[in-house]
Order: sequence, then C-alpha cells, then structure tokens
Amino acid sequence: MNTKLSKMVGHFSRTGLLILVTLFASLSYADTINPQVLLEKVTKATFERIELEQTNIQANPDQLRVIIEQELMPHIDHKFAAFKVLGSQFRSVPKDKIPEYVDEFREYLVSNFAVVLSSYGGQELLFEPVKSAENQDDMTVKAIIRKAGNPDIRISFKLRKNKKTQEWKTYDLVAEGISLLSSKRNEFASIIRQQGIEAVIDVMRSKNNKPLNIASNTN
Repeated sequence: MNTKLSKMVGHFSRTGLLILVTLFASLSYADTINPQVLLEKVTKATFERIELEQTNIQANPDQLRVIIEQELMPHIDHKFAAFKVLGSQFRSVPKDKIPEYVDEFREYLVSNFAVVLSSYGGQELLFEPVKSAENQDDMTVKAIIRKAGNPDIRISFKLRKNKKTQEWKTYDLVAEGISLLSSKRNEFASIIRQQGIEAVIDVMRSKNNKPLNIASNTN
C-alpha cells in the first residue's frame, strides 16, 4: 500500500468509520420506509444512547461493545461484507474454515467499531437530499462529515436489500474514494496468499481479544 493510500486508510479508520459505525445499524424495517431516512434516525438514536451511557462507558469501556451488539450488529450484513472482503481469494479458502472466518469477521467489526466510537465527539453528518429507493435493490447514500477546524470528509454508504426479507442493510462505506471493504480485501489478500486463511483469522482474533482502552483513543 503506498504512503498516500496508507494515510487515507488511517484517516478513514479514525473518522469515517466512526460514522459508519453509528449508521451501519439501519434497516430492519419494512422496505416501504426510505433507507436514507432510517440512516438519519438511527444516527440520532445511537449518539443519544452513547451520551446517556457515558458514565458507564468511562467506568467500563467494553460497554461500547454492548451498545454495538444491541444497536448495530443485528442490522449489518456482516456475512455479505465478509465474503466481499475475501473477493477472489474465496476459492482458495477451505469450506470448513468459512464459518469460523465469518464469525471472527463479525467480532472484528465490533472491535473496530468500539475503538472508533471511543473517540466520538463533535462530528456533524450532513446527508444529501433524500432520494427514492423505489424499485431498487442496491443504493448509495452520500453525506459529508463536518467538524469545526477540520476539512469536510465526503462519504458514501453502500446498502442492499435482501430479496427474501425485503430488509435494507448497510455493507460498506466509501470515504474520500476509499472503500472499507476494499482496504480490508487488500490487507487480507496478501496474508491469505502467503499464510492462508488461518493467519487472517488469527489477526482478527488477536484484535478481538484485546480490551478496549478509551484513554488511548481520544485524539
């Protein structure tokens, strides 16, 4: 990964992913409700809960994991995201390892979200005008992350509708042209080629097992 891309991914993981985390929750409502409207409602509800539980979070940072599990994860298409991250490497992964990989990837999302949420504060999210989702199975919602003293960050949320349940769920975020899933695909692909899927699972498990330390994530 070149220096510019590395910096962009780092910036993405500290700011863009924060908003992804709060918005990834979404869309377990009837598809008659516009998913973009739901994104905005979920943002407000999630931030309000974080503010309400600040005392508990300061005493026990892992409370952020609880919030994520309860508010976000039931509505993230983590399986679809996990397979998208594997990309062309999917065929090289033993079938008996897929369930373990998907489970660990789900917890990896929780861990990353918790780290970024620990540094929440002061961001404003401005959505583009609401557009119709009628007759669509896939949707991109654009927005801007704004914070005083910092340049605006342009982001796009990728959503898809489950054909069986008719539920909308978010599966990716693109921040300043960099996709979360694509960056993880690039990171994991070389590991899979050189060491196999077990090494990727170990990388994710190592992060998942680390206690959340909010003191180190306050910039």
